[in-house]
Amino acid sequence: MFTPRARTAGVIAALTVVTAACGAAPSSQQTSKATEGGTNAATAASAAAVGGFDKLVEAAKKEGNLHVIALPPDWANYGEIIKSFEAKYGIKIESETPDAASADEINAVKTRKGQDRAPDVLDLGQSFAISGAKEGLFAPYKVQAFDKIPEGQKEPTGLWTNDYGGYVSIGCDAKKIANCPTSYADLLKPEYKGKVAMNGNPTKSGSAFAGVYAAAIANGGSFDDIQPGIDFFKKLKDAGNYNPVETTPATIEKGETQISIDWDYNNAAYAPQMAAKGLDWKVNVPTDGKYFQMYAQAVNKDAPHPAAARLWQEYLYSAEGQNLYLKGFARPVLLPSMTSDGTIDKALAEKLPQVEGTPEFPTPEQVDAAKAKLAGGWDAAISG
Repeated sequence: MFTPRARTAGVIAALTVVTAACGAAPSSQQTSKATEGGTNAATAASAAAVGGFDKLVEAAKKEGNLHVIALPPDWANYGEIIKSFEAKYGIKIESETPDAASADEINAVKTRKGQDRAPDVLDLGQSFAISGAKEGLFAPYKVQAFDKIPEGQKEPTGLWTNDYGGYVSIGCDAKKIANCPTSYADLLKPEYKGKVAMNGNPTKSGSAFAGVYAAAIANGGSFDDIQPGIDFFKKLKDAGNYNPVETTPATIEKGETQISIDWDYNNAAYAPQMAAKGLDWKVNVPTDGKYFQMYAQAVNKDAPHPAAARLWQEYLYSAEGQNLYLKGFARPVLLPSMTSDGTIDKALAEKLPQVEGTPEFPTPEQVDAAKAKLAGGWDAAISG
């Protein structure tokens, strides 16, 4: 079953309690030694600094473990990515609290500092990656493919690097909906009464927040003005079309959320699962509201398994790792360069929902302002 990645604060308390109960176990980083011909993995800003990629692999295998949180196995194909990494390098991945949010990851880095159970690596919404870097929580690390990653998709020193992403999309059960919507404007049609849902509350859920941002773009707004998106959902509610039920695979299967606004890689991944249950789940990127967002990778500055953390990064940005994201319908950051050099899996790329044009991205300041505006206006718009 696919699990929407949580964007709530509840998991933070659980992680904090677990941390307190475990005590401060010594980190393996504290006793790690410099590899021959290189530096300590904990301070290495590249594989070359460890003595080369083979030395990095050797050091990571000696550590033997990698600790991650907030990586749902059905989100962007992380289940297969984790298994493939373990099989390739013989390193065990301890995956904790897969439904945790970016805020939970940041909290775990802070509260578990010096402990062996601290997360080695982080998969974060970009705003959290930027704020975490400002707080000095991450180690600079440039993967071997760093120069191929487009400008604007990475922090210059490698404190964080975007990895995969997707577009806001509209999923639709074509067995129950005669004409699946292809735009935000379509969603206001009377035929969709009580049917338009989202993957969560936009004040807590990243995908739902993106859905409102995309609605703003579709209705005369911009990265500087999310208000038209809030106004759109008020119109949707007033028309009787808005469905407050949060989308899950179970609600789709039961027919409770026949139309869902979500990331295209989530909606696209639902399609084969629902086909096995007799549903025909169609996916369209709205023609009038294209919004794209990427998630970022970072290495914990105090990672208990620093070599394994860096090897994990190398794997994710390798052609193998990037194609595994693609297999989960996520758009890898190296898609342009891999298309050029022929390392992209063309069959998988052809399965992505089709989108025209080049995506643009809001600045961190624009996102923060939009979140603040949404926090102050969403409940009134939907409950009024």
